[in-house]
Amino acid sequence: APYCQPPDERQAGLLEILKEELDYACQRHAGYKNYVQQWPLDYRSADEIADLPFLPVGILKANPPLSFVGPDEIKKTLTSSATTSQIPSRVVLDMPTTRRMTKGTAIILRDFIGPARRPYLVVDTPSLMGGTNALGARGAAIQGLQPFANETTYCLGLNDQGDLTLDQDRLREFAKDRQDTELLVYGFTFILWNHLVKPLMAEGICLNLPKARILHSGGWKRLQDQAVEKSLFNEQLAQVCGCSPDRVVDFYGMVESVGVIYPDCPEGNKHAPGFGDVIVRDPLTLKPVAAGENGIVEVCSILPTSFPGHLLLTEDMAQ
Repeated sequence: APYCQPPDERQAGLLEILKEELDYACQRHAGYKNYVQQWPLDYRSADEIADLPFLPVGILKANPPLSFVGPDEIKKTLTSSATTSQIPSRVVLDMPTTRRMTKGTAIILRDFIGPARRPYLVVDTPSLMGGTNALGARGAAIQGLQPFANETTYCLGLNDQGDLTLDQDRLREFAKDRQDTELLVYGFTFILWNHLVKPLMAEGICLNLPKARILHSGGWKRLQDQAVEKSLFNEQLAQVCGCSPDRVVDFYGMVESVGVIYPDCPEGNKHAPGFGDVIVRDPLTLKPVAAGENGIVEVCSILPTSFPGHLLLTEDMAQ
């Protein structure tokens, strides 16, 4: 269970594993070892996760990607959505990291939606998945939910200009006679709004899927210019799907911290699982802030060992 440990016990366990992973990373990459050796505090004597050496997430925009494994060990390369800048991050996964990533996401989601497999509606296009070992943020998120699917339907396609379009026939076929069926729906936040909510609202269509569980991620940056509030997003998405707004769950996650996601709990908060943590740092001093204060998010994860993704200062703000 991802949320069963008391905070102090979780922190102590994470600290020891992260120190071991720093040892491993320093053995695998001379540049990373040099960076760690210049840190003001020796990580081996650190008493808190916040004292461990972190990297700015922008360093993962390097091409070729920063890697702790040989080219023959790389099974997959993930790229970020690059909504903040035009340059995506690239992370390489070997088989052990891939397995941990898949298991981590599944363990967290199982706590929110249960273990059962169910029909899975993807509000995106199947062309994203391709057949290569390179996968973008949207594809990685879609794939992360696959363990909960017994069938998968994509309801978007591409028109002649290469723009996303809603396939209403496929959508109606998916929704047909499923009023009493537990369903899983996933899409990137801005894609759900622009390509599902707006077209269906315009035509007054309700899919009548009261048992749908709708998950979305990918941030709100592309909806800021449309001034879409989270409450309005939840209400209108629930309205077109025919479920209650509390069945819409936003989760925070990123390719760079693969396998650890932070879904909203019923109170609207996000919680760290047993294998990850979040530190919020003052933008000027980079020291951890007190509860209730705003700062820059640092994400911590013990899952990746194929690239330096265990301690990352993001470009996101949080409280």
